[in-house]
Amino acid sequence: MRKSLLAGIAVAALALSGCAADTEEVIDEPTEIAVEETPEVEETEAVEEEGPGTIVDVASATDGFSTLVAAVIAADLVDTLSGEGPFTVFAPTDAAFADLPEGVLEALLEEENREALVQILTYHVVNGAVFSEQVETGPVTSVEGSTIAVEVSEDGVVTVNGATVTAVDIEASNGVIHVIDSVILPADFDIDPLLG
Repeated sequence: MRKSLLAGIAVAALALSGCAADTEEVIDEPTEIAVEETPEVEETEAVEEEGPGTIVDVASATDGFSTLVAAVIAADLVDTLSGEGPFTVFAPTDAAFADLPEGVLEALLEEENREALVQILTYHVVNGAVFSEQVETGPVTSVEGSTIAVEVSEDGVVTVNGATVTAVDIEASNGVIHVIDSVILPADFDIDPLLG
């Protein structure tokens, strides 16, 4: 009798431990699924929330604009071009800056010539976001204050002060960038002091 009672207790204990093991497995499974799913949901939400950065952000992340970005930093215009805007920027490529007369770019990046650099860079900026479909032939006033001669040819080629627009409608959160193949200068800008 005592042996059968002990055997019964042992069987009951084994049954309970088996249930406990089953319960632990059942509890563990949802926890593992929840942990795996949570990062995926968060990652998806983060991607959906991201959009284009500011004009400076976009230029910094785009190949061919390293000289322009360096010039914007040297001219202390990062905050301005990261502001609310909106702005339209006619952005010269690295090759366009390299085509300036020898020594001019190096001179412009020196602190003593910051005012001249600001004048040139702000001449490439227009207030408002003007996309390619809105561009028309005629003068446009730059942020610098003087006008830019915009011309749209019959076959749709756009030039600004003779510089050809080679890519259009690069969107930023505070405006739009159009790429040009040369640096444009205000009519009254004197480049000679930079050549010496």
